Amino acid sequence: MKKTIIIAEAGVNHNGDIEKAKELIDAAAAAKVDYVKFQTFKANKLVTQNSKKADYQVENTSDNSSQFDMLKKLELTRQMHLDLIAHCKKKNVKFLSTGFDIDSLLFLKEIGIELAKVPSGELTNLPYLRAMAQNFKKIIVSTGMASMEEVEAAVNVILECGVLKDNITVLHCNTEYPTPMKDVNLLAMLDIKRKLGVDIGYSDHTLGIEVPVAATALGATVIEKHFTLDRTLPGPDHRASLEPDELKDMVQSIRNIEFAISGSGIKEPSPSELKNKPVARKSIVALTSIKKGEELTIHNIGVKRLVQE
Repeated sequence: MKKTIIIAEAGVNHNGDIEKAKELIDAAAAAKVDYVKFQTFKANKLVTQNSKKADYQVENTSDNSSQFDMLKKLELTRQMHLDLIAHCKKKNVKFLSTGFDIDSLLFLKEIGIELAKVPSGELTNLPYLRAMAQNFKKIIVSTGMASMEEVEAAVNVILECGVLKDNITVLHCNTEYPTPMKDVNLLAMLDIKRKLGVDIGYSDHTLGIEVPVAATALGATVIEKHFTLDRTLPGPDHRASLEPDELKDMVQSIRNIEFAISGSGIKEPSPSELKNKPVARKSIVALTSIKKGEELTIHNIGVKRLVQE
């Protein structure tokens, strides 16, 4: 079994503060994730001036600003990107960012990012998908809000541009923050695998760590989960994010599950339990004194665990 890639999604939980972004990297590295991921965009290329916030963004931000105003405060500059990449190298964790427009994709390529991530909102943006597939060899695709037909169409666009199927991972996802458990539909991840023949994963927006762990048991090769330094901080995504200790627990639980499902698949005693067989299994013993030639019955013989000499 391949090791599950764990992406700690810092996203915009830095609130536009480079020092907070570095603290997020520190927390991700301490949790032993594989990647810490941010978001790369220019607000004026992502939304119109008067775009409304999503309901969860309205609930999780304290002002009445537009989505444009909110996102403008969360942009990362070129120098911020370079500083964060350097900090990731220092902390021995890989840097990743989602580019939300074509210029952002090209910028990420320019600064050395080799793995690209399609956010759920861009799944039907065909020019964007083509630009990504023409510039990156490895691609992760998030599928929130999408039908299977839309997912298949997006994957086909990527394949047509020359990306190998083995280099595409499709993440099942629900974009409600937080996602109600009744809406997770985790088995849809397996449907993606059956119908598209690609590696699968799960991008999680539920509260807690149960669903990412379950997804790992079902065969997810990539797990993505939002995290924050403090859920009470202002901002659109903090409340649906794990705090650092919870992120550590998730990583450890996923690694434990990897061990638990990595056996031979054959029902047989494990090496660690063989020593228990002579202690736990019973043997035939005499319940009374038995004379030679006496018939053996349930009254004079039974089964008990034996004292080991």
